[in-house]
Amino acid sequence: MKPVLSVENLHVRYDDYRALDEVSVTVGQGESFGLVGESGSGKSTLLRAVAGLAPVREGTIHVDGQSLKGSRRPRSFYRKVQMVFQDPYGSLHPRQTVDRLLLEPLAIHDIANAEPRIRRALDEVGLGPSFRFRYPHQMSGGQRQRVAIARALIVEPEILLLDEPTSALDASVQAEVLNLLEQVRRERRLTFVMVSHDLGVVTHICERMVTMRHGKIVEALTSEELTAGAVKAAYTRELLAASKGFVRAN
Repeated sequence: MKPVLSVENLHVRYDDYRALDEVSVTVGQGESFGLVGESGSGKSTLLRAVAGLAPVREGTIHVDGQSLKGSRRPRSFYRKVQMVFQDPYGSLHPRQTVDRLLLEPLAIHDIANAEPRIRRALDEVGLGPSFRFRYPHQMSGGQRQRVAIARALIVEPEILLLDEPTSALDASVQAEVLNLLEQVRRERRLTFVMVSHDLGVVTHICERMVTMRHGKIVEALTSEELTAGAVKAAYTRELLAASKGFVRAN
């Protein structure tokens, strides 16, 4: 499988706090890759470092063979890589309609034919044309997150960075959004890098994953190994025991 994202010996610090410490991961083209760990483990920081939103002190990031150093990203990077954030209430501008929210990335990247792209993006996430001129406060949390996904998809990226995209949603809505994401990935042949503290979510979406703690990678494993409890690290076993639905009988 061709590697589309490679992170090597990445270090991120905020003053004296070491958020990432010698982190290395490789994600293949079309793969869905998970980052799992407790709060503060560094998993969201890794996504932000890839997106250019965290201060990289050392290490390299390669996207589709292009080397990226520091935190600056060329505009072309954001045609390939888009991010969906955790909070659908905070990631959408409250004074902009859905139409305006979807037009903005098209304008930034000088993409023509906005009308068919907006219609396709809304249809793809299960929202009809009636949502086009609504404001965020006129929609539910699940509908807002669908708009956030549509906004990421509208520039036709190759990689989606998903920072706990369902954790702020009710359980029934979580399942709908996860199924939507998986359908979109198959249809568009996208690469996913997903952050979650929920092992059930990760095994549903991701083929491979790493567990993280204190800014370091603890263990790399497949979803099949995690589901079967075939883990080596004590920390990963603790995550399994703490995750509802993964408690194993003695």
